[in-house]
Amino acid sequence: MKNSRGRAGISRLSLILSLIAALLGGVALSTGAEAAIGGDGKPLPSYGLKGVGSASLSGASTNDLKGWVSARLSNDRKRRAHQLTVAPAPVTKAATAAPAEALAAPAGPAALVLYDTTGPYGHLGELYAMAIANLGGHFGTVTAKPVSAYTAGMVEQYTSTYYVGSTYYGGTIPDAIPAAFYQDALKTTKPVTWIGDNIWNMANTVGIENFKKKYGWDPTNSFFETNGNVGNINQVTYKNQTLTRKIPAGFDGGILHPAVVDGPDYPDITELAQAKDANSGATLPWAFRSSNLTYVGEIPFSYVSEADRVIVFEDLLFDGLAPATAERHRAFVRLEDISPDAEPAKLRAMADYLYSQKIPYGINVIPVYTDPKGAYNNGVAKTVTLAQAPEVVAALKYMLQRGAVLMNHGYTHQYKNVNNPYTGVTGDDFEFFRAHVDAADNVIYDGPVAEDSTVWAQSRVTSAFAAFAAAGLPKPTLWTTPHYAASATDYRVFGTNYTARLERSLYFGGTLSGGTTNASRYIGQFFPYAVKDVYGTTVLPENIGNYEPVPYNNHPARLPADLIASAKANLAVRDGVASFFYHPYYDVEPLKQTVEGIRALGYTFVAPAALTQ
Repeated sequence: MKNSRGRAGISRLSLILSLIAALLGGVALSTGAEAAIGGDGKPLPSYGLKGVGSASLSGASTNDLKGWVSARLSNDRKRRAHQLTVAPAPVTKAATAAPAEALAAPAGPAALVLYDTTGPYGHLGELYAMAIANLGGHFGTVTAKPVSAYTAGMVEQYTSTYYVGSTYYGGTIPDAIPAAFYQDALKTTKPVTWIGDNIWNMANTVGIENFKKKYGWDPTNSFFETNGNVGNINQVTYKNQTLTRKIPAGFDGGILHPAVVDGPDYPDITELAQAKDANSGATLPWAFRSSNLTYVGEIPFSYVSEADRVIVFEDLLFDGLAPATAERHRAFVRLEDISPDAEPAKLRAMADYLYSQKIPYGINVIPVYTDPKGAYNNGVAKTVTLAQAPEVVAALKYMLQRGAVLMNHGYTHQYKNVNNPYTGVTGDDFEFFRAHVDAADNVIYDGPVAEDSTVWAQSRVTSAFAAFAAAGLPKPTLWTTPHYAASATDYRVFGTNYTARLERSLYFGGTLSGGTTNASRYIGQFFPYAVKDVYGTTVLPENIGNYEPVPYNNHPARLPADLIASAKANLAVRDGVASFFYHPYYDVEPLKQTVEGIRALGYTFVAPAALTQ
């Protein structure tokens, strides 16, 4: 993002925002906030461009999500009325093949992720499976495959198994889950986590009474609606943390209300997380466990935020894959969008504060600044490399001597001489993805740039390395993608050049199957701990966002109190990280407030290398 040198002073908009803040009892804009207001009265582009919109899914998949919700609830009503016929999965040689002892067990913690692929919304299954596989990559190896490919005894070869039910089987969509999986899930002592749909089909297959006697509840009498609707469930409580659940009307598929059975012949269930309806005040289990089975009442990967109920799932993975993990809470901060056009004095001020607090930190540096259309230079094109900015380089070396770790944040952090989506200027725009702003002031992701390829992406990385070397700076080993958006090809290139990425990421359809990736179908994800993702890259966490004093493109402002609240919610992850970033063109004071607030929660700030340990 562009810094504020040479701009006009406080604009009319900033004064209005200050007045509104005062009227609402809030804090007036700081000098740093004023610096983020352009001379035309419009805030500079926000780094709220996270690669992970509120829906978490691409526009095409978000549109499908609404149809999926409608179809799901329609089928669930038919099932309640005993009008839904479910054709069982065909018995095939593959489904009853090799006995467990013939299969080689992976070494160390190993997760098996099974997902649906059939029906009109079958592609959603792979997106959700990638989200689970990425999180599983924190613990060890992950094998992900369509549930239809399950073979008898497979659960015994893994530490823990996860099935995400995203296709509601019944009617015109035959059950794709082999009977062998239903039977194995019942008889194994290994942990099995079932997410979303089709648990009732398991009960029908293994026998409802058998299911009830082992697990203490009846899925065939459990439904997503009560009184004809899914209600307004907007919060989930877990480990004394109240987490958000913000799903727009028409996109909420509900949470399964389990029919718990009582009596001496049935075991008790253990409620792990509790959901609450804002309208009625009614509560229900969001996730619960009995015997070897953990059931999660919805797929938690759409409409997520920094303090969202997905945190429950992120922590529950420890139960199945690393139950002996000790409680530990670490924090990380990086300074963002530092280019050759940065202000050295502000960089030194940040360095002095963090050094005084003995806080290691990252500095995300863009090695070449360019304003190809002169958007901020009176119409005159301007390009500056690090080698041409000795005062900035001296400030960077000063930071490196005081606890900073050099990170690479793109080559130019913009694309050619076009608005992508704003000005074409370094820090404002995307570099590896195309985007535009629609009439409703939303940033719309359009897909990879036209020339995207392994060779093209590598050329950007190689040029960046050359620019660092020319300035006498060390070669960065960590990478953050500009505005967190790139193609699957680009992410793999980054993985071959850096030891880790520190960011949020996009994961594209086709990645698990090994086929051609679909740039219009993706899920965005961020993590509370380091993971080995489906691209084979180590990704370090950024999960609580950044200080952003003014709203932009329908992203709300995020103040220190918001970052601290998100860090508090993430205390529910037993070995989690509170990771955020801060732009050094703002004042030091909001950074101090954020650091002090996160420390007060019990977090310890660490260097990025420690995040993988």
